[in-house]
Amino acid sequence: MKKYHRSLILAGIGLSATISVTGCGSEPQQDILPAGSTVIALGDSLTYGYGASPETAYPKVLADLSKWRVINAGVNGDTSADVLARVDEITKQNPDLVLLGVGGNDVLQRIAPDTTRANITETINQFKSADISVVLMAQPYFSTSALFGKASDNPIYEDIADAEDVPLYSSGWSTVLSDDALKSDRIHANAAGYRQFAEGLHGYLKDEGWVR
Repeated sequence: MKKYHRSLILAGIGLSATISVTGCGSEPQQDILPAGSTVIALGDSLTYGYGASPETAYPKVLADLSKWRVINAGVNGDTSADVLARVDEITKQNPDLVLLGVGGNDVLQRIAPDTTRANITETINQFKSADISVVLMAQPYFSTSALFGKASDNPIYEDIADAEDVPLYSSGWSTVLSDDALKSDRIHANAAGYRQFAEGLHGYLKDEGWVR
């Protein structure tokens, strides 16, 4: 990193000082994944693309935008425990990156938040142990009021991301599922909603340095 030296003349007292300023701009957080890299989108119906066609699910749109090989590993109805049980299956595919989005069904099934947190944390740790990078994606807290109004992220995702030091893509699903024009039903996106989510995620991954 280059250092630039500037001489400052302090007005009125004729003193000068040399200050070393480190040039820092926005540094990428990790190496860019080249076109053709294997990325697995792991999650539930929002990953699967329920309410739209397979061609309009967010993993397919993200693949088109990133030029990665994005595998859709979303399963309708999966809870955090179900996804945890599939970690070995995903690890065997040796992905360069896992996009993890799960937990909404836990809320709908009234699974204790501590259980959801523990399952997601263990999922992340198992991928870390296999030297597989993870980006966590927040899902809304589906309270009764949120089903009919503005959705907001479940706070457990920020807690997990901070504790496990993993990137978190926040507000993507909450923004989509707060807009009736982007929904196929109360808790799923339509084709336009999946595209908006994929475009937002692609922008986030670009900012983080994963993709050009």
